This record gives sequence, C-alpha cells and structure tokens, in this order.
Amino acid sequence: MDFNLSSEQKKLVASFRAFGTEVFTPDHVSQWCKDQGLPDDVMKRFVDTYYKFSDKESTSAAGHSLLDQALIIEELSRCAGATLPFQNDLFNLQIVDALSEAGNVDSAVADYRETGRLMFALAISEPDGGSDVMSMKTSTRTLDGKIVLNGRKSYVNNGEYAPYIVVAAIDADAQTDDSYPALALWLVPRNLKGIAAVPIDKIGQDMLPFASLSFQDVELKPEYRISAEHGDFRRLFQMLEYGRVLLCASSLGMAQAAMEDACAHARSRKAFGVQVGRFQQIETMLTDMELRLTNMRSILYRAAWAVDKGDSERRLAVALMKRYIPETSVEVASDAMQILGGLGYTESSRTCRVWRDCRGNQIAEGTDQIMVYIAAPLIVEKYRDF
Repeated sequence: MDFNLSSEQKKLVASFRAFGTEVFTPDHVSQWCKDQGLPDDVMKRFVDTYYKFSDKESTSAAGHSLLDQALIIEELSRCAGATLPFQNDLFNLQIVDALSEAGNVDSAVADYRETGRLMFALAISEPDGGSDVMSMKTSTRTLDGKIVLNGRKSYVNNGEYAPYIVVAAIDADAQTDDSYPALALWLVPRNLKGIAAVPIDKIGQDMLPFASLSFQDVELKPEYRISAEHGDFRRLFQMLEYGRVLLCASSLGMAQAAMEDACAHARSRKAFGVQVGRFQQIETMLTDMELRLTNMRSILYRAAWAVDKGDSERRLAVALMKRYIPETSVEVASDAMQILGGLGYTESSRTCRVWRDCRGNQIAEGTDQIMVYIAAPLIVEKYRDF
C-alpha cells in the first residue's frame, strides 16, 4: 500500500496549515473556547478554503473523500490544540450524501456553502441509551391524521443554536419483519412548538456546546422526513462510521500538538544544567509518544480509506480505530503534560486542554467498550478459515 499523500492532498494540507496557523493563535483559541464557538468569518473562511480544493465535477455535498476530510481535521486540530466545530460540519456533509435522495436538505447545504453557518444538529443519543442506539425510545406516531414526535435526546452538539435538527426516531407506524425496529430520520425546524433545549455543562471540548433536547407532541410534516420510507438502523450504523473517523482525526491532530509542545519544552528547558530532553526518561517518553502517533496515523488513514472504498473490513477497521486512537491520544497528552512539568497542569498550557478533549473523545461516538463489542465478532469471523 502506498502511504504517501498525493500531490493534491499535500496542497490541501498545506492550505489548511496556512489557514490554521494564521487563525488559531493561542489568544484566539482561548477566547473562542470561552465563547463556545467560532466567529462567523472564521467559519466562512473554512468553507471557502474547503470547497476551493473540492472536485468541481463532483455532485456530492461533501466534495472530498473521507480521507481528505480526515487530513483537514487532523491538521486544523494540530494547529488549534483543541476540538473544533468543523468535524461536525464535515460529518453533516457526509450524512447529506448518505441521504442524497432527500432533496429537502439541499437548501441547508446551499446556505452552508454560502455563509458557513450551521446546517443542522444531529440528535441520536438518548439519556438512557448512550452508545446503545438500539435502545432508542424517541418515536413518531400518526395520531388523528398528524405525525407526532415524542422523546428525548442528549449530547446534541449545537442543539440550542442550530436552525434544524436531524432526529433519529422509531417509526411506530411502520411494520417490519427485520430484527431491527423501523427507523426514520427527520429534518426538524428547531423553532417548532414542543421542542425544548437545556445546555449541558461538560469537561473540555468547549467549542462544541452540548444540549439535551426534549420533544413533546411535536407535529411534523411528511416532507420533513429525509430517510427512505423504511429507513433502518444499518444505515445509521454506517453513517456513524464517518463521525468516528473525523473524531479520531481530531484526537490525532491534538495529540500531535501535545507532542510538538513537549519537544519544544525538552529543547528549551534546562534542569541541573542539562537540557531536559537529554534525560533518559524524557528520551524514552518522546520515543514512545512518536511511536504512538505513527501507529495512530496509520490506523486512521486505513480506516478512512476502507470507508471510502466500501472495503469489506470497513466496520472492523473503524471499530479498531475508535478503540485505539482516542485512548492512545490521551496517553500522548498525559506524557506531554509530565514532560512540561507544572506548566502542563495549568490553563496556560494547551496540553491540558488537549488531554481533556481527547479524554472526551474516548466516550463520544461510541465508547471504547462498545468498540470491543463491535470488533470482537468481526475478528473471530475474519479468522474462521485459519
């Protein structure tokens, strides 16, 4: 396998490196974490740069492969040393492509390309379900000729602010012979009567505000439905693969930032008259950190490639990636904090922010434990004939 980036990918990364270096200064990042989001002009510049390098002949909303998107998120997360809203935007574009038959999302995508504003929030997880989407209780039902939505969703990024919400709900009207209940996806205007949002205070990932949403007798129009008539859980599971790749790209980029900060400190800091980077313990830590980064990068690119190509082992590749990268990025950040000493445990160091954000990624988009549940049966099947 050729592990070298193409010339186009190198240009893509270089462009976003220039963008990220200019925009994500320490003062800016600190302020935008307090503001829980990025200014509109930064979002617009991102969109302009993103589509500048997209395939002009492509009819997809994403405009780039998932691997290209991972490269972008990795680079910008490295520049910022923080979780950024862009990964959600790119995930949303992949969702739009997965639901390409639904023309009612076209206006949201067009507005995003024109302004850089939020397209929609994604409401899947539930308070009692978390990563177990099969325990979903939010549902739609036809009552007196009206489609009514009821239920609760949690950990919804930008749930308070997005103009639309893509809600996954059990279709109580549908009959199915499948082992999975019928599932539908709805593009719901945020301002409908019966929708309430409560912000969630959390540790880290400050630029991604979370909210809990409740839906009480929310009346939906048939045209709000954006999945096929009998949408199912299998399709949802495939869509989540995109989000997991982009989340892991963010973890890798932030871990790289922590590594760079640790190396800079190891070069400049002296203790007992010796550069600390020459201490054997520090040399060992830096070597192991670089090894982890190399492994994470290989696993990430393999998973993104597998999803792009529809490879038969894509589910396993994504599960192994999600099992390994967030946890390993926390280890890299933790070692970087130790190398930085007392500075690493203060708010003046971005490394402590990297640690918090990467730790959150161990839980987001399916916990480490859920990935074991997904991966193990696939591994057993893979070696059936050996």
